[in-house]
Amino acid sequence: MSASLPDLDWKESSRATFSRLMDKHGRAITDLRVSITDRCNYKCVYCRTGNDGAQYAELPIADYLRIVRIFVELGIEKVRLTGGEPLLRKGLLELVRELSKSRTVANGAPLDLALTTNGHLLAEMAQPLKDAGLSRVTVSMDAVEPDIFTRITRVPQSFDKVVAGIRAAQRVELGHVKVNCVLLRGFNEDQIVPFAKFARDEGVIVRFIEFMPLEEDRLWTLASVIPVPELLERLSAFRPVVPLKANARSETAQRYTFDDGVGEIGIIAPVSQAFCGHCSRIRLTSDGKIRTCLFSQFDHDLYGRMHHGATDEEMAAFIRAIVEQKEARHHIGEPGFLKPSRSMVHIGG
Repeated sequence: MSASLPDLDWKESSRATFSRLMDKHGRAITDLRVSITDRCNYKCVYCRTGNDGAQYAELPIADYLRIVRIFVELGIEKVRLTGGEPLLRKGLLELVRELSKSRTVANGAPLDLALTTNGHLLAEMAQPLKDAGLSRVTVSMDAVEPDIFTRITRVPQSFDKVVAGIRAAQRVELGHVKVNCVLLRGFNEDQIVPFAKFARDEGVIVRFIEFMPLEEDRLWTLASVIPVPELLERLSAFRPVVPLKANARSETAQRYTFDDGVGEIGIIAPVSQAFCGHCSRIRLTSDGKIRTCLFSQFDHDLYGRMHHGATDEEMAAFIRAIVEQKEARHHIGEPGFLKPSRSMVHIGG
């Protein structure tokens, strides 16, 4: 390992000076999502335009490490690596290996280190990621029928690779594997029951996510969203669903199982049932900018300050100032709502 990479080890002395990262609404910020690339090998209809020739931005791995270390020193307890597609990123295993050494400042517990991937490369990467110290993995997968999957991703001959990746992640015990499905009316609402069966047969947690206005093609309308009551009705037509308790107050998913206790389904409904009041998340884009909400109209250039010589203390002060101004909530569907200035692939999933 290069000597220039920062030491991420937790130190007992940090606890004495620890002050929780808070916003002005009294919410503790404990979760950091880090996009390590905005490159992707998919062109999903609800995300990308499908056009080639885009320009991409990525930071050196050492710079992500320094930035994450500062966030951890401010009380971050969970880090999720995202993209784009993070498995495309050179140096990923090095990044995971170094981050896995981190300890939380509040109690010295290991950092909860997770990753979201489309699964295309996961079968070959699952064991190396586990060996490097990754805690958990979530796979984005929007259909369990190959032809519908190809229609959404616009990448042929990938479905079997994703299923193999999910099974590989389970085999090496990368947490209780979650599978995220973005529901988009006219594309995959007929996959709800097949996904319920998939959750039961494969032993994964399937989470349905409402389609949000974060796509490059600007396809989103309220009519394209499949709301929670309709989703529950479709699930109950297969088998009656039973609510489960939330794992944490800030959990985004409403949890359900079926009447026989087999399978778990999560519903993430940021459009119809917003959960902003308990939000604990902050985001770092692949080019080093802080975003306080998916639907922010502004980026805050943390990397620019670092690049121009800011000390760790100055960067920490900047982070605190930005987080303090975190929005109370988003305004999707309300009069005057403006879609964010960047699409999901550039913000980080």
